[in-house]
Amino acid sequence: MDQKTDRDTGDTAAIATPDKATWFARTKKRFGFRLSPVNRRRLERFKAHKLGYRSFLIFSGLFLITLFAEFVANDRPLMISYKGEILFPVLVDYPEEKFGGFLAVTDYRTPDIANEINANGWMLWPPIRYSYDTINKDYPGRIGENGICLGYPAPPPWASSLKLCDAPADQVARFKELGNTNWLGLDSQGRDVVARVIYGFRISVLFGLILTIVSSALGVLAGAVQGYFGGKTDLIFQRLLEIWNSIPELFVLLILSSLFVPGFWTLLGILLIFSWTSLVGLVRAEFLRGRNLEYVRAARALGLSDWQIIFKHLLPNAMVATLTFVPFKLSGGIAALTALDFLGLGMPPGSPSLGELLLEGKKHLEAPWLGISGFISISIILSLAIFMGEAVRDALDPRKTFRQMKS
Repeated sequence: MDQKTDRDTGDTAAIATPDKATWFARTKKRFGFRLSPVNRRRLERFKAHKLGYRSFLIFSGLFLITLFAEFVANDRPLMISYKGEILFPVLVDYPEEKFGGFLAVTDYRTPDIANEINANGWMLWPPIRYSYDTINKDYPGRIGENGICLGYPAPPPWASSLKLCDAPADQVARFKELGNTNWLGLDSQGRDVVARVIYGFRISVLFGLILTIVSSALGVLAGAVQGYFGGKTDLIFQRLLEIWNSIPELFVLLILSSLFVPGFWTLLGILLIFSWTSLVGLVRAEFLRGRNLEYVRAARALGLSDWQIIFKHLLPNAMVATLTFVPFKLSGGIAALTALDFLGLGMPPGSPSLGELLLEGKKHLEAPWLGISGFISISIILSLAIFMGEAVRDALDPRKTFRQMKS
């Protein structure tokens, strides 16, 4: 027989032979779940959107790499073998006393500590030996046009033909080591631009994701309550939203930034106060349309409570239209943090921020690598998010789902 009937679901599916097993069959066998036919077609359409699907893979890969930024760019070794003992400085703070020093925190880039460890063992460094706040003290400077030794900001080694200033041979040797190369140069404080881009990418994406998830959840809940109950509840909520949306967000942000120390969670809370209203109208319209449909009346007749009808029946249908806006809200959250950092209202000074990198480029026009690095990083993030949003929108388009089911 070529087909069999699933007793639990009543579906008829082809028996998966080893050579014809689909990705969905392997997923079901491995993880114990099965996608519905509609969701399967949506996933197929999402993967068929080559630009959006590839953007999703690239975005996920970059985010995964930056999520473990400490193992990619750090001024601490990943592993140390010292006098027969295996140490993990990337995970544990060891006092300098352990290596013959006297400071509370060990700086593994100092020549004395590095020589002591190498004489009694070895160090395994990450690919980039700088953290977002590490100052490259081994940079000897470059000789300018007037014979003056230039300091920070410093250009990438591949983008400058100026000779290095006179410095001790060991310092120049450390500066030219492969792991110490500043591939995108140094900023005005001598910090590696690549490390700041990596850590800034992580903060921007995490900020956008948390803001998108929490604000979407609040907006969906508020819109569901408005649309389902209607009447006075809807009227009161609408008037409150009109008043709330009329508040000037920028002025409030300026006032709160002067009262509180800016930080990741502070900015997240301030932006969350205003961003949750963006999805209320869409979800409200979906619930107003669906609350009088036949299946909702049948659910009421069966004795289901209002909240059961909202979460089990109406919300899944409303989420189809809502999910198409999530990638665009993600890009909006990332852009908002970047803009605040550029204006000086965002993360504390010294934090790894793409907006601060753009501000550095604005202040130092003689160092174009700063502005270009920040611009390209932001452009890549926002472009990938927009392409993913287009793919999600096409995948959830009900008209395409209906045409595919008919065919």
